[in-house]
Amino acid sequence: MNKIFMYIALLYAALCPLGVFSQGKTRQVISMDEMFSLADRNSKSLRADATGISEAQAAVKVARSARLPEIEASISVSYLGNGYLFDRNFSNGMTAPIPHFGNNFAMEASQIIYSGGAITTQIAIAGLQEENARLTLDNKRNSIRFQLAGYYLELFKQQNILQVYEKNIEQAKQVLKDIKAKEDEGVVLKNDITRYELLLSNLELVKTQIQNTLTILNSNLTSMLGLPANTVIEPDTTILSKMLPVENNEYWTEIGLDRSSALKQLSLVIQIREYEDKIIKSKRLPSIALIAGNHFDGPLTVEVPPLNKNLNYWYVGIGMQYSLSSLYKTRQSLSKNKFAIQRAEECYEEAKEQTELAIKADYIRYLEAYEQLNTRQKDVELARQNYSVICNRYKNGTALLTDILDAGNTKLSAEMQAVNTQINIVFIYFKLLYISGTLSN
Repeated sequence: MNKIFMYIALLYAALCPLGVFSQGKTRQVISMDEMFSLADRNSKSLRADATGISEAQAAVKVARSARLPEIEASISVSYLGNGYLFDRNFSNGMTAPIPHFGNNFAMEASQIIYSGGAITTQIAIAGLQEENARLTLDNKRNSIRFQLAGYYLELFKQQNILQVYEKNIEQAKQVLKDIKAKEDEGVVLKNDITRYELLLSNLELVKTQIQNTLTILNSNLTSMLGLPANTVIEPDTTILSKMLPVENNEYWTEIGLDRSSALKQLSLVIQIREYEDKIIKSKRLPSIALIAGNHFDGPLTVEVPPLNKNLNYWYVGIGMQYSLSSLYKTRQSLSKNKFAIQRAEECYEEAKEQTELAIKADYIRYLEAYEQLNTRQKDVELARQNYSVICNRYKNGTALLTDILDAGNTKLSAEMQAVNTQINIVFIYFKLLYISGTLSN
């Protein structure tokens, strides 16, 4: 009875940590769309770019405020000391009493009615910068989603590879069991058992490496998605059964050139440079404004002797300001901006070409992956048939242990390649979405 109680206690002690560990982990099946939604809500990188949009919107309001009138007011109270009056040759000096209390109040207003288009152009530039901020957010979202898709599919791939290794480990253990049974019959050498135990040991080591890779990938995903650290993400297995569109190269190229955030941003750079050209040219034109003011001053020190009185006067009119130096300074600025526009256009054309080439290359790989999958599936079928035949032959004594090892390695390689190819199709599809700028939509 005491021995039975001891066995039960030991069993309970061994199972308790496992129970605690399993309770500490929360497994959660997350689809690709759910993962993207979580990233949109919780990604710290996206928050900074979202704040950048608010900043750009505020900049637009600042630019528009240039159309409002400028109003300035000043007031001062001062103590005036007595003056000293003398001849031009600094002789016959005498003290000139001045009222000691001085006051000044002034208010001036001006409204620009013509600036050569500078204000309107600045507002347009601010609007383009706001649009650029939105594109920056889209571009970052596109990049983060592609990174997440890479982690997600790699997690899926490693889980499938882990299953393949676990299945092969089970088969290897069964073969090893059969070999040891034949050892008792004296038909198997000790060296054969050692070689198969070595194979099993290597399979167990690779399994541990895969499990570590899964832990790292899961940690990356939970961190980027803002999920608790104890969450174990399970990919949605139905993603492999969904039919992905193939379309054609022209379709993907057209979508990419039309929706790519990176290309749109480069196009905005060209527009901003062109607006800056207008601002430079506006400096050659006069600035005209309506002005109005009121002054209340005292005492009147321009009189001799000074008058201890207040003087109030007002005025309205129109003023014009023109910088004569702009006649020779703007020429160099225009020349510099001309090259800036040319450089922006060249950068856009280069990016456009690279986008077309990248889409074409990945589209070819996309079609190639489908053809490769058909081949890999046939390889798996043949490798499994071959492994089954070799095992039967070995049991009947018509095949060597090395034949089983080779057949097992061939089957393992075929199964892993099939898994990798199937997931690779999904990855290349998401890469096409990423390059074409549609992954963030």
